[in-house]
Amino acid sequence: MNAPTHSLLEDLQALLAGTLLISLGVKLIGDAQLVTGGIVGLALLLDHATSFGFATLFFLLNLPFYYLAFKQMGRAFVVKTLVAVSLTAAFAALMPRVLAIGSIDPFYAAAVGGLLMGVGLLILFRHQASLGGLNVFVLYLQARRGWRAGIVQLGIDAAILLAAIPVVSLKSVAISLISAATLNLSLAINHRHDRYIAA
Repeated sequence: MNAPTHSLLEDLQALLAGTLLISLGVKLIGDAQLVTGGIVGLALLLDHATSFGFATLFFLLNLPFYYLAFKQMGRAFVVKTLVAVSLTAAFAALMPRVLAIGSIDPFYAAAVGGLLMGVGLLILFRHQASLGGLNVFVLYLQARRGWRAGIVQLGIDAAILLAAIPVVSLKSVAISLISAATLNLSLAINHRHDRYIAA
């Protein structure tokens, strides 16, 4: 039985909604001086350590992964992922102009920010898109090996958080674990290729 396909309008809505949720999660986590996992976490980490902005770093870090995505996941996946990465970078650059957070509890930022990013990624994954980077590798392993995307991503995220210790405080890294956990648990519980078959 062939999987039902999403319409162009459904894909566009998903890309907009998913990337907007992700950029809002990044805003909460970044303003609380926290980090998270994945390519988003790597860009946030470099943003804390250098003078480059998150949006620029996030876009540039994704560039090497498009060839792998094309070879392993196909042209449609690459196009949607490129759109998702561009939208996330644009929304992240726009966010400080439309949302100013004077004070935020870091535990709240970690939990809600991670959940927002997890739900945003879930929307993208279900429409055959991703945020590029490590998501491509994780989705490839799930599609080809049957490995659960959330579990694999959690291991990668743990390595990124350990790398953040010299850049941000140990307390911030410890709190950041909450964001990685909520993000990846939302994926591990809800993203099951055997339950959701639409393409």
